[in-house]
Amino acid sequence: MRNKVTSFLVILLIVLVIFSEMSVLEARKHHGKKGKKHHKEHHHKKKKHPGEDPGNGSPPTPPPTNDPFPTTSTKNFNLLSFGAVGDGVSDDSEALLAAWEAACMVNGSTIEFPSESKFLIKPVTLKKCNHISLQIDGTILAPAKVWSGPTDVMYQWINLKWVQNFTIRGSGTVDGQGCEWWNLASSSHRHLDELDSMKKSNSRPEAIPTALRFFESYNVTVRDITIKNSPNCHLKFDKSGGVKVHDLTISAPEDSKNTDGIHLQNTQDVEIHHSDIACGDDCVSIQTGCSNVHIHDINCGPGHGISLGGLGKDGSVACVSNILVEKVSMTDTLYGARIKTWQGGLGAVKNVTFSNIQVSGVKVPVIIDQYYCDKHSCQNHTEAVAITGVTFDQITGTYTSQPLHLACSKSVPCSDVTLSDIDLTPSPGVLSGKIRQPFCWNSFGTSEGPLVPQGIDYCLKKGSSSLQKIAKSHDKNYCEQAS
Repeated sequence: MRNKVTSFLVILLIVLVIFSEMSVLEARKHHGKKGKKHHKEHHHKKKKHPGEDPGNGSPPTPPPTNDPFPTTSTKNFNLLSFGAVGDGVSDDSEALLAAWEAACMVNGSTIEFPSESKFLIKPVTLKKCNHISLQIDGTILAPAKVWSGPTDVMYQWINLKWVQNFTIRGSGTVDGQGCEWWNLASSSHRHLDELDSMKKSNSRPEAIPTALRFFESYNVTVRDITIKNSPNCHLKFDKSGGVKVHDLTISAPEDSKNTDGIHLQNTQDVEIHHSDIACGDDCVSIQTGCSNVHIHDINCGPGHGISLGGLGKDGSVACVSNILVEKVSMTDTLYGARIKTWQGGLGAVKNVTFSNIQVSGVKVPVIIDQYYCDKHSCQNHTEAVAITGVTFDQITGTYTSQPLHLACSKSVPCSDVTLSDIDLTPSPGVLSGKIRQPFCWNSFGTSEGPLVPQGIDYCLKKGSSSLQKIAKSHDKNYCEQAS
């Protein structure tokens, strides 16, 4: 009997142990499921999309700021907020540099020069920035006194380098205050002592600066503003492309020195239109390396007209192609539509059209000069920049000296020149003794339509295939190879 009781107790103990272990396993299993569920819910919350409501009444999670141009509460950077005074006397150059650095970090930003403020800016270089604008509604002033310094300071006042998708706009003014520079360039006795003093102190500048200059910049627009009284060029584009300039006002007095309105060099794909330009030199100057340039609806004068060149100085290579100048009014300019090259130059000018040009009181409305010289005398050379495929069409109005002057190289004549629908008469009041007849020398091409005055109709000689070969040879040897 005792053995049976003992056996029963042993079996009961074993059952209790087994039941206890099963309970523990079940509890662990239940805990594991709960933990996994909690972990899964926690993980789901981490993956919630930025900006979505987290469901607990908290504000949405902001999006990550990994954009290379992070957004801010504003994309407008007022220069006055960066320490500028805007009184026209205090130096605001550092404020401009600080605003530039900040704005360049924000895609689509604008640096504001507010109206009724005048910002004195010393020579400055603004570089390496994309997709921003300068909103100029106030006035930007250059130093009134002549300055000198490093090369980049001597050649330009506001130097914009390596910018893309860039715009300058506004209702304001960029004032180069160039009077002292023009006086320095003159030979009047009043300034000789000043020049000697600057020479002795090695502070005399080696060059006269441009007001606004773009270098290696692309997709650039300049519109609406006024640029005036630059020491030298008002607006210059160098080694750039995709340039648009419109609704601009550029002005400087007639006695200003070398003050081009717009200067293009090694620049392609340009449109300049609906602007008023009056300055001491060329309204628009087109230099070597320019192609695909369209200039239209421009009021030019006083000044030197619209010019290609001078090209080929000191035996250099000059290549210009695909230029269209049309719907232009020129008043009281020295020249109208002009191409000028130096003797001894190399390269080619091709596919140039001047069309629908209205002139009033212009000294010489139509001119090609392959003997250009800015001194009293220049050395003769046999080489020249080849000029071919040039059209002067619908040139009408009045002149004060000579209606047309085509002076082409003896060894590299002008070829494929077209004169059509030209009607030019002397300006009222000009003495007949001061009027010269049309002049043509080594110019080959065709004449079409009415041509006034008499003499233009037989000005051009009939061309030949040999002339075309000369022009093509210059283009192939000097321009196509360089590109």
